[in-house]
Order: sequence, then structure tokens, then C-alpha cells
Amino acid sequence: MLQKSLSKELLTNVLSVYFLLTFVVTCGQVIAEYVNTKDYIRDELTTLQKTFSRSLTRAIWELNDKQTITTAEGLLAIPMIEGIIVRDDSGEVLSQLGRSLDIHELYSQQLVQEEAIIEDTPSGLFGYTFPLIFEFSGKTTQVGDVTLFSSREVVFSRIMISIYFLIGNAMIKTTFLIILFLLAFRKRLTEPLAQFTEQIEDLELNDLEGRHIQIHTVEHNELKVMEESFNRLIDKVVLYREELEHTQKELLISNEKLDQHNLQLEQEVARKTSNLSQAMMDLQQQKYELEKQKLTLTEEIDLRKQTEQELITKQTELQRYLDELNMAQERLVGSEKMAALGGLVAGITHDVNTPIGIGVTATSFLQERLDQIEAAYKDKTLSPKALEEFINDAKQSTSLLTSNLDRASELVASFKQIAVDQASEAVRTINFKEYLGEVIRSLHPKLKKTSHHINLDCPDDLTLNLPAGAISQIFTNLIMNSLIHGFEGIESGIIDIVIKEEDDEVVIDFKDNGNGVSKDQLEKLFDPFFTTKRDQGGSGLGTHITFNLVKQTLSGDIEVSSEVGKGLHYHISFPKNMPKPLSMFNS
Repeated sequence: MLQKSLSKELLTNVLSVYFLLTFVVTCGQVIAEYVNTKDYIRDELTTLQKTFSRSLTRAIWELNDKQTITTAEGLLAIPMIEGIIVRDDSGEVLSQLGRSLDIHELYSQQLVQEEAIIEDTPSGLFGYTFPLIFEFSGKTTQVGDVTLFSSREVVFSRIMISIYFLIGNAMIKTTFLIILFLLAFRKRLTEPLAQFTEQIEDLELNDLEGRHIQIHTVEHNELKVMEESFNRLIDKVVLYREELEHTQKELLISNEKLDQHNLQLEQEVARKTSNLSQAMMDLQQQKYELEKQKLTLTEEIDLRKQTEQELITKQTELQRYLDELNMAQERLVGSEKMAALGGLVAGITHDVNTPIGIGVTATSFLQERLDQIEAAYKDKTLSPKALEEFINDAKQSTSLLTSNLDRASELVASFKQIAVDQASEAVRTINFKEYLGEVIRSLHPKLKKTSHHINLDCPDDLTLNLPAGAISQIFTNLIMNSLIHGFEGIESGIIDIVIKEEDDEVVIDFKDNGNGVSKDQLEKLFDPFFTTKRDQGGSGLGTHITFNLVKQTLSGDIEVSSEVGKGLHYHISFPKNMPKPLSMFNS
């Protein structure tokens, strides 16, 4: 008796797969709707940054806390915003409204330097943080940052109608397909299979001649093919039965012949057994020889294992020596940077002493003239001419004080920025031409003792966001190498620095008309500890540090070409949009 209908099982499988696919597709559509709506809200948060950042920046810059809180409350009134946090330049919270995360756990007391996305899965909050930049007199200053929060509930409230529509649509389509499949399976499969089964059960194996099966169906489908195939099978069974009877008769004749062959085979086996015994003796001898060879191979394998263990020990020692060498190299690089910074301090100190000394002299002279005019006033001997002379002297002295103190202030500011940049890898926005001018000005104590000249050709509006310390150290190393090595024995050397913009890259050509280097020296120019001034205290790390700064910190390329007597030419290129900086030395 039929235990389980094939059509029902097939229908169940089809519908199960359809239900699963419908559920997966519906879930995918809901997830896609959720992700798209969440991305849209994030885009709206970015738009709000452009709308409200200027007013918040102005309010924080002017210390107008009331306006800051009012603006924050206005942002919180927007339906998609669940919370807002506003911080000042010291990282202190000025306003925290609505639902939000702990800003100190996210960023500690440090301000956000660039736009960032915040995601907190447990609470369902997500947000967008952006810095507040105030522009004044062509300079930018970060006065704080703002964090806007939205939540998962806001996203669901926007897509709830779409979810109801998707679920209803899936249920309607599923119901219609179930009814359609039930009718189609019953007519096309269940009833024809029942007829086919009933006729097969009525067949008698001993009376197959002329007995064929017939399925009542109009179309020539798989069931019709099964009917024809089964009828051909019945015809073949009848034919094979006749052939089987004929074959049985032939088998009896063959058995008689087989008995004769068996007798002959027994005789042949006896002869082969004798030959096999001799072969077994030969194999035993070969086995003995193989065992001797196996023993020899075992001894050789043990010897190789011992040698391999010794090689592993040596490799471990070599790795330890290599690690120690890398640590020593990093310490030498740090010493080289501090030595360059120390030379900068010594040079800038001498240059600052000159305007300050002039200022002290002008102050002393002004004090002396002031004492004289005061004494004449008290003695009532002050004449208009003496007063006029004092006024002229005071104007000259104050003019001298102002110009020299401005000069000292410029030198100190330039030194401060260059020193800070060389000691760190902080990324900041700089005007490239102005910054190179500061670097060259910080090297003035080295240049003023010579007749050498530096020509700088750079676009005035080239502004980049990059690690300024890397730029300072690169040009300091290149210029000092030209002064120390390239212009040795040359009284009036010329350094040409040409900077251009090509597509999304900055291209630098640094040339001098110095002594140049030979082909052998050029091949080792970027190697660590290579120097032509070893006997004069040269470390050989200047060009190596420059190579690593260009390659790793700036993600750029550097090439060098030179001929003896024709100077040295560096070609440097790096992208305008800087990726995240890497450490200068990677293991």
C-alpha cells in the first residue's frame, strides 16, 4: 500500500524551497531598506554639518555658551537626531542633550581631527563626529568638535510601512502559488501516477506476452515516456526469457568442456608451483639486502636530523642578532634627528641674539635719554629744542626696537614650528611655499657664513594636509648634504628647488651644482650608514632617513641622478591626498 505520495512529497519540497526563498528575499529587502535608510540619515547628518557648523564655530570662538546651547537645542528638535554633544578646544563638554554615548570613552580628552562615524550596536545608537574649524586671517584653528546621534528606532520608524507592504505582498503571492501548485500537481502528476501504479500491480510475470500499460494523458510528457519505456521493457523481458532458455542448453555443453580444461589446469599448476618456490628463495635473498640498505639509510637520516637541529639553532642566533641590529639602527636614527634639532637650536640662538642685543642697546639708550629729559624737566632747564631732540631719539629707538623684536619673534615662531614638526609626525594643513620658506629661514645660520644661494619655485596657493615634520626633515637633510658634501671646495653654490602639481601628485626637483658623486657612490647613496665623511663624524643616515620618509611616511617615490662635477638631482613625487602615515621603520 502506498505509504507516502510522491506528488505530495515533491509539492512539499517545492513549497518549502519557495517559502525559504520568499523569507530570505523578504528579509534581504527589509535589511536593504534598513541599511539604505540608515545611510540616508548619515547623509542628512553630513548635510547638517554644513548647515550648522559655521554658527557653532562662531559661537564657541566668541565664548557665547548661550548661543551654543540654543543651536544644540535647535539641532535636537530635528526628528532624526536623538542626541548631540558639543565640546570646546580643550575637550570639555559645552552641551550634551538627548540620548548619547560617553564621549570620553570614545575620544578621551582629544578632539576629533577629521570626520568620523560612530556605531554602538548594544544601545542602537550611531552617530557622526566632525571638527569645528574657525578661519581667521588666512589661518585655521580647531575650536572644538560636534557629535550628532541617531538611533535604530528612528530608522525603523521610517521603514515600518515598507516592511508591512513587503510582508503582505509575500503572503499574497505565497497563497496564490499554493493553490496553483495543488491543482497542477493533482491533474498532471497524482492521477496519472495512480493509473500507472494500478496497471503495474495487475501484471503477471508468467503471462507477459501482449500485456502493455496505457496511461490516459493527452500530452507526450515524462509519464508517456515511462509508459513507452515500461512496455519496451516487457517486450525485452519476453525476448530475454527465450534467449535464457537457449543459453542454458549451451551452458551444459560448456560445463563438459570446462571439466576437461580443469584437468589440464591442475597439471599446469603443479609445474608453476615448482618455479614459484625457486622465485621465493630469490626474493628472500633480496629482502636481506634491502634490510641492510634500510639500516644504512636510518643512520644517514639521524645524521641529517642532527645537522638540521644545528642549523635551526644558528638561524635563531642570527635572528636575535638581526633584531639587535634593527634596535641599534632605530636608536641611531633618533640620535640623528636630535642632533639635527640641536644644530637648529644652536643656529637659531645666535640669530635671535643679534636682534635682541640691538633691542637691549636701544632700550638702554632710550632710558638714558629719558633720565636726561626728566632731570632737565625737574631743573626747569628743559628747552623746546631738547624736547624735540628727545622725541626724535625716542622715535628712532622705538622703531629700532619694533623692527628687531619683530625679527626675533619671526625667528622664534619659525624655530618653534620647525622644531615641533621635526619632533613629531603630526598631520596638519600647511601652505607649502610658506612652510619651505620657514625651513630655509631656520637654516639661515648655516647659509649666512657662505656665499651659497637657494632658489625656490613653488605655486603660491599650494596647500597640503600632510606630516609637516617629514617635509621639514627631508629638505633639511637635502640642503645640509649639499652644503656639507656637494659644495665642499666651492665658494658660490646654487640650489634650485622646483615644485609642481601634476594631476593628483606633488612633484619636487631638487638640484645643486656641486661636486656630484660617482656611479659606485650613487648606487649606495640611500644605504644606511653610507657616508663620505666618516672621518669627520658623518653618520650616513641623512639620505637613508630621507628615503624612508618619502617612501613610507609620504607614500611617494624618490629617484637620484648625478655625475662627478655636475651636481646632484633628486626627483621626488608623492600624492596630495595622504593615506594614514606609517612608521618610518617596519620590521
